[in-house]
Amino acid sequence: MRGGGSNGKPAEGEGSSVHPRPRRPPPPALQAASSPSSPRPSFSSPSSSSPPTQMGELDGNGHLGLPPPGALQVDVGEVRAAHRVASPPPQGTLSKLKTRFKETFFPDDPFRQFKGRSLGTKWILAAQYVFPILQWAPNYSLNLFKSDLVSGLTIASLAIPQGISYAKLANLPPIIGLYSSFVPPLVYSVLGSSRDLAVGPVSIASLIMGSMLRQAVYPNNDPYLFLQLAFTSTLFAGIFQASLGIFRLGFIIDYLSKPTLIGFMAGAAIIVSLQQLKALLGIVHFTTQMGLVPVLSSVFHRTNEWSWQTVLMGICFLAFLLLTRHVSMRNPKLFWISAGAPLTSVIISTVLVFAFKAQHHGISVIGELKRGLNRPSWNMLRFDGHYLSAVIKTGLVTGIISLTEGVAVGRTFASLKDYQVDGNKEMMAIGLMNVVGSCTSCYVTTGAFSRSAVNHNAGCKTAMSNIVMAVSVMVTLLFLMPLFAYTPNVVLGAIIITAVIGLIDVPAAYLVWKMDKVDFLVCLSAFLGVIFISVQDGLAIAVGISIFRILLQVTRPKMEVLGNIPGTDVYRSTHQYRDAVRIPGFLILAVEAPINFANTTYLKERISRFIEDEKALEGQKQFGLRYVILDLSGVSTADTNGVSFLTDLKKSAEKRSLEVVFVNPVGEVMEKLQRANEAHNFLGVDSLFLTVGEAVFVLSSMLKDPTHSQV
Repeated sequence: MRGGGSNGKPAEGEGSSVHPRPRRPPPPALQAASSPSSPRPSFSSPSSSSPPTQMGELDGNGHLGLPPPGALQVDVGEVRAAHRVASPPPQGTLSKLKTRFKETFFPDDPFRQFKGRSLGTKWILAAQYVFPILQWAPNYSLNLFKSDLVSGLTIASLAIPQGISYAKLANLPPIIGLYSSFVPPLVYSVLGSSRDLAVGPVSIASLIMGSMLRQAVYPNNDPYLFLQLAFTSTLFAGIFQASLGIFRLGFIIDYLSKPTLIGFMAGAAIIVSLQQLKALLGIVHFTTQMGLVPVLSSVFHRTNEWSWQTVLMGICFLAFLLLTRHVSMRNPKLFWISAGAPLTSVIISTVLVFAFKAQHHGISVIGELKRGLNRPSWNMLRFDGHYLSAVIKTGLVTGIISLTEGVAVGRTFASLKDYQVDGNKEMMAIGLMNVVGSCTSCYVTTGAFSRSAVNHNAGCKTAMSNIVMAVSVMVTLLFLMPLFAYTPNVVLGAIIITAVIGLIDVPAAYLVWKMDKVDFLVCLSAFLGVIFISVQDGLAIAVGISIFRILLQVTRPKMEVLGNIPGTDVYRSTHQYRDAVRIPGFLILAVEAPINFANTTYLKERISRFIEDEKALEGQKQFGLRYVILDLSGVSTADTNGVSFLTDLKKSAEKRSLEVVFVNPVGEVMEKLQRANEAHNFLGVDSLFLTVGEAVFVLSSMLKDPTHSQV
């Protein structure tokens, strides 16, 4: 495809991007090619003894082969490309904005199900979209309920001890953990789209909330104020989560890459486990800091407070829980063993403490817990300016972490059962769940991986399993709370360690190391930052490195030198394909990123260096450098700076007796090049081509005989 001519007007009968070539004598190579009896000095001629060369292929003498008949349009006195670069269909500004808006915020096109439906059907579909429970509830059967009942009771046996344990991890009263396992699952069962997600408190969000709020107020000094701030942080977390879903901004959580999460989760798991040394060793005066060094220092400086009874009980129950976990991992059909182990540990340890009066012999217990359901807490929400920044910051961080975990877990199990989970609907469901929870004495909740895995393995069919779990917790709150008065804290610590140890994924970290060393650096930064600085700072460091890497990829786009694959008209990277052959007289470059204001300077310097390197080798080649071919197939978009860069590149190359041509500019890039050409008239008669092969063939016909070539 050739670009606009000097007058900028389209050729008769052709599109606006095609311009007529002025009549001129055919080049020597083409003259030779047009005469059957004459030799072809610059191109290989086919014969019966040797296979014909392909378009763009070099023969044994280093000459470029002619294409098969019909591949090119040959006119008297000129060689023309067989194809041309098509202009994108005309589109108005409003139409472009509408398309861009739709692709940015509605890539899944959630409204397609409403097309062609009656008004009544649209209302039903809208109600089902907002309340997914309406999709499965009308067809719910007894057989489905049997499966959900078993799975619901199974995850309840895990949720009750974990709820109590995680609340203590967040420095909150244990009863808050049970409250958070009652109301949020009910809300999610109505609004959530995942069948397998089991909702409740999670270890990482509990750790972050406890550590961040403790910087504003110490829980032992003013537990009521700390509780107020926890509820207020939960409200802000829910508002933030729901806003991401409502405004279709879920791509924000994608900044938490997989390597970031692997390192962050592993570091947080170690910090959570170290915090449980207080309960496992029976230490009374423990450090309030979260780092590795302060925790270990506190442990070994308080050896006089260690309780051998507590250590013995802790080791026994920790070994029991780890053993059951190992058995269930080796045989997934025995999932119920690890699922029931925490509740079994709580029951056995409570009976032992009560029977032997162990609370009087150095083993600390939970103490009396009030019976009753969740109390309203909207009157406890505190927006005091002195603490407002702390609760907003805590809400944002815990909201992002819990939302990322919940959506990832939901999508993981949905893929196993081959159904779809709407990420934006999940964000709205989890966000509204936390908003309601903040007003009903709950703190941040989401879908936990351990409980969801148990729910999945137990054979859950719908979100009814969450309702069964919530009813089980309700019964516990109403009638069974006095039984937990003698539950030892050491067992809760063992339960937490067993739950978080699965977050340390060494094989995944090793795979990241094998695949991408920069990603492993991100993973390692998150891990070290969490264990040596703080949870939130470690996360911030990893996200910062990830964003910096993205900026580097934008500002330093990859460029490749292309060569011809022998026997084809395909051009590929000479670095990746060692048999790719460079074409004499041509420098073929491929840009593999959008061209914008952030990288035009780099691209200009990089291309200049390629040209200088090529010029330095001219004496060793048959042809001097004459053409620079820029393959724009990988350039999805170009801004004003990008188009100006292409314009300036072509003009500056002309001053160096070089000609720059562009190959396959796509959509938006082609449109902007045409508009720039109307203003600056910089596209010559041979400036645009559809493929590199056609560009090389057409331009090769204009190269002079090697013995008379001049550069």
